[in-house]
Amino acid sequence: MNIGFVSTRFAGTDGVTLESSKWADVLSQYGHDCFWFGGEIDRDSEKSFVVSEAHFHHETIDWINERVIGKKERSPSVTKTIHDTRSILKKNLHEFLHRFHIDLLIAENVLTIPMNIPLGLALTETIAETRIPTIAHHHDFYWERMRFSVNAVSDYLRMAFPPNLTNIKHVVINSDAQEQLALRTGISSVIIPNVLDFENPPKVNGKRTKAFKQTIGLNADDIMILQPTRIIKRKGIEHAIELVKELRDERYKLVVSHQAGDEGFEYVNWLEAYAKKHHVELFLTENDIPNPWACSEKQGKGFTLWDVYPHADFITYPSLYEGFGNAFLEAIYFKKPMLVNRYSTFVRDIEPFGFDLCVMDGFLSKNTVQSVREVLESTERKDKMVNWNYEKAEKHYSYSVLRGLLNGIISNSFEKKLNENDCVLCNNPGFKGEPWLYA
Repeated sequence: MNIGFVSTRFAGTDGVTLESSKWADVLSQYGHDCFWFGGEIDRDSEKSFVVSEAHFHHETIDWINERVIGKKERSPSVTKTIHDTRSILKKNLHEFLHRFHIDLLIAENVLTIPMNIPLGLALTETIAETRIPTIAHHHDFYWERMRFSVNAVSDYLRMAFPPNLTNIKHVVINSDAQEQLALRTGISSVIIPNVLDFENPPKVNGKRTKAFKQTIGLNADDIMILQPTRIIKRKGIEHAIELVKELRDERYKLVVSHQAGDEGFEYVNWLEAYAKKHHVELFLTENDIPNPWACSEKQGKGFTLWDVYPHADFITYPSLYEGFGNAFLEAIYFKKPMLVNRYSTFVRDIEPFGFDLCVMDGFLSKNTVQSVREVLESTERKDKMVNWNYEKAEKHYSYSVLRGLLNGIISNSFEKKLNENDCVLCNNPGFKGEPWLYA
């Protein structure tokens, strides 16, 4: 099949971009071709369809969001702008479907959180009109974000975030999301957790990882504590600063792998001041760290996440909230010890599998600091921890889990729609088109 991924962007190292890359990797192994629609795309340009209005930071989208998020009323001019932009995006979505002969759509969080309201509306209408089989992959719903609690677009949220259409199969990444989706909308869903290719351990390029450490200004004897997340408030990075302070060893340096900007710069400015106050050396990457699965010029010239992890001595993951937690799996994949804050999804969906971790429960206790120190100072303790965690993750969060779940969704949910016997035109061996239009 030709499978079309749709989102506001497929670029960088946010969870949506990373998971879509993994899904595409698995689907490609089955012989499917994957194509991309979004406002920013770092994939193969020949398989990408870039529309600037699809990005959540397009000037028109920013203008709309400023007038509907945190507001209780919207003006007719805002409504008109929403629908004018929807029309532009809808036209481009239809062009995307026809240009690449898309057989199945995968909507990556674009029908979940209203970062781009016109795109959600345009995609919903396109799915309804064409009856194209669709998987809506939901990472974080708008009701999970405080900034959307007051809005002037409740009519659009009920319509498209997410839409309740019979040709859409809904996928969520944790148990709470599954329950809340059913409770709030009556929509049933399948849980597919985030995954990594644990059947194939990472290949480490020693020269590149050494070069990364030198590039950011670390010395050879520095001990690198890595915070492998975006710089946004819910990541709880201040707890990582507190940990380094409490370890009381000037060799320990805190490195944050991702850039700030997705939610402004106020938090990163506060973190820099907070680190300075506590005499903690904080290193922020100056350049964007690209997605290791991306096919782009950036990847060849710069460092990817896979060049950063190998050189870390310890991982901090003190998030206040996560839909699942990519950095959790990445740390295990590279066999790194880590500190985890017991966020709700971790407690409910991950912790029961029995991972061996340093944990905190909303605050950094002396016992937690001591457990981190023991891991850092004992090679035997560290090796036992990371090897145990790798075995657990290989069983529960590997590509084989994703392959089985995706195969089940596609074969069971869309068998009739994708059955060539339902389409006279599809019976022609030379046909390559849109079978849902003729079924």
